Amino acid sequence: MTRKHWTKKDVEDHFEEAVYTLKKLPDFKVPGYFSTWPEIEYTTQERMRQMKFPAKLHATPEQVTRLEQTFDWMLWITVEERKLIWKRASRVGWKTICWELGCDRTTAWRKWSIGLEKIASRLSA
Repeated sequence: MTRKHWTKKDVEDHFEEAVYTLKKLPDFKVPGYFSTWPEIEYTTQERMRQMKFPAKLHATPEQVTRLEQTFDWMLWITVEERKLIWKRASRVGWKTICWELGCDRTTAWRKWSIGLEKIASRLSA
């Protein structure tokens, strides 16, 4: 947190990066879960046919640190603001958010804006 003055846009960008970083983290596996099926050994040609998408990129340590900072910021705002900011950072549409919160778009935007402003003012202080 080397910045002197944070804006709502800076905080919004930070949350969007956090969502992106979270998607890049490895999948969680339940400890103790195992399969009794034998491991299938594929040939190189079979493996190449299976890869439809490029391999998943992994998050850098700096990105994970910023993600953890973002989680700390969540404690400064209300639960409703947390959900709202996280959904917007995840690019959920306003219509869906308004339906889930039971309010109109203007109210949802105002709450989102206030939540970002709370974080920005606390970081700038």
